[in-house]
Amino acid sequence: MIALPLIVGMGGINAAGRTSFHQGYQRIVIDKLDQELRRETFGGLATLMNIISYKDGQLIDNEGNPVAPSEIEQKFGQQILDGTLIRKIEKNHFDVDATHWQQKMTLSPSGETISFETSKRRLPSPLPRLWQITELESGKVKVEIPGDLEIKHDAFRDNPIKAAGQFPTGFEPATMYNSRYQPRGLQATIFAATDAIKSMGIEWKTVVDKVGPDQIGTYSASIAGQMQQEGFGGLMKNRMCGDRVSTKNLALGLNTMPTDFINAYVTGNVGTTFTATGACATFLYNLRAAVQDIQAGKVRVAVVGSSETPITPEIIEGFGNMSALANEEGLKKLDNSDIADHRRTSRPFGNNCGFTIGEGAQFIVLMDDALTLELGAKVLGSVADVFINADGIKKSITAPGPGNYITMAKSVALAQSILGKEAVANRSFILAHGSSTPQNRVTESLIYDRIGKSFDITNWPITAPKAFVGHTIGPASGDQMAVALGIFEHNIMPGITTIDKVADDVHTEQLDIRTEHYKCPTQDIAFINSKGFGGNNATATVLSPTISLEMMAKRHGESAMVSYQEKLTSVEAAQLDYQTKINKGQYELIYKFGDGLIDESQIEITQNEITLPGFENPIILSQDNPFNDMV
Repeated sequence: MIALPLIVGMGGINAAGRTSFHQGYQRIVIDKLDQELRRETFGGLATLMNIISYKDGQLIDNEGNPVAPSEIEQKFGQQILDGTLIRKIEKNHFDVDATHWQQKMTLSPSGETISFETSKRRLPSPLPRLWQITELESGKVKVEIPGDLEIKHDAFRDNPIKAAGQFPTGFEPATMYNSRYQPRGLQATIFAATDAIKSMGIEWKTVVDKVGPDQIGTYSASIAGQMQQEGFGGLMKNRMCGDRVSTKNLALGLNTMPTDFINAYVTGNVGTTFTATGACATFLYNLRAAVQDIQAGKVRVAVVGSSETPITPEIIEGFGNMSALANEEGLKKLDNSDIADHRRTSRPFGNNCGFTIGEGAQFIVLMDDALTLELGAKVLGSVADVFINADGIKKSITAPGPGNYITMAKSVALAQSILGKEAVANRSFILAHGSSTPQNRVTESLIYDRIGKSFDITNWPITAPKAFVGHTIGPASGDQMAVALGIFEHNIMPGITTIDKVADDVHTEQLDIRTEHYKCPTQDIAFINSKGFGGNNATATVLSPTISLEMMAKRHGESAMVSYQEKLTSVEAAQLDYQTKINKGQYELIYKFGDGLIDESQIEITQNEITLPGFENPIILSQDNPFNDMV
């Protein structure tokens, strides 16, 4: 008997908004929401975007005028819609119409030499061989060069890639806590991890006190590290730009930092710490490690996720030079227009010309089924398993290959073995990788079509969240997870509304790909699929909260479930209290900078256990020989 990893908390941020309580999902399908949910979504986004705020118990706009909740959509609805999802890159990132760069120039003498004056201390070292130096007064020198001089000077260019999935306009995580010169990706990590943990409705200390200190794990990563100026961006270019490299640039740029920040500043975790990167499948790589550790009983609680803020000129130019990103000319050509539609740059399974980059941070909290029952945690779903397979020999390292056939087939086979053929055929759906490239639309749809035929699945619903939030790289499958849990809750399947029709070369015989959001029957199984550069393929089998609770009841019995439901009542009340606060903009991020340091001199060690100050339970040291049959 293995433990069932249950999703009991989720939090984060992407272009659609906050993840907890399905705000981001609700923004995507907002046209299909009832009036109550629609009002809640607009209200929560308005405070997230700093369009309105609460002061002295009253809702006010930025000019101090009172606003009724019923007036938010009417007064600010279009502003909120325009400031979310994929849109033109805003200048808080960089100016896409005048992107800064260094242009080379060759200067030639108009006479016998190029001549100029400068401070002596600014002369290059070593001095170029042909330079002739004459000392002047006040520490100055005259430089004469009998030939050409190569220089670089500041210039600006019109960037051909102008859209991205950005955090909602006005959302600035740096202002929510003492962010101490931290890169944007780590600021987003603090926000997302706090959101996930508080969304449980259970105090973190309560969780910690129920388990051993080593039975908690943090599993997360970023891909490119933190490429903003505060991280690797500054490390790589400061000296070349005449600035200095700070003591923080290297450390804060590492791709382990999302994990490290959660341990050090949010949870105070002393248990498992894990970072794996698998290109676009990074969220699923870390989820797999957490799921396996919970199933094996090595950890009982896991914070799992990824954070990435790649909207920088350098990363965009890198992907752009690979012809991977949708650019202005390609979009104009697709639409036969002189104007590129920045809201529809990502077009999975439609006529498209490249993916759209996005920024995001997504985290979930997993618990084993026994601890979930004991604490009365709200079940959002469960993860049966995550499968990862490579592509084998490749011609191009970025091209797709056969590995994704394996991960999808394994995931569907597992779901069928758990719930049967009827459930898979009629109550499952796919969160597609759906990157929006011409090659992906053909190769990925062919995989689904062939798997569908093999398992007798017809009209298999497909949705592709990247159409709305872009490709957030590391957290991309976390975006898919958030949408999957939203579908379980609301039974609204997001259509791919950024396309006019499914492209002619997409394989659709077994698939149901729609261009409008629609009400769907109750779903029990979500397949979260990712196809990463380099052959990093992963697929997760995620089960609905209804199915997860039925499985728990079968294992633990009716009396245990009655007790669980009694505890759940107070947990749901605490969740509602947190939801009410954050919808008012009262986030209160967890950031324990040096707060609660462990006094190492107070650690007690015996041959059987280690006791740490501040922790309710000891760490038990194993007395069993796992290789007893070999020694």
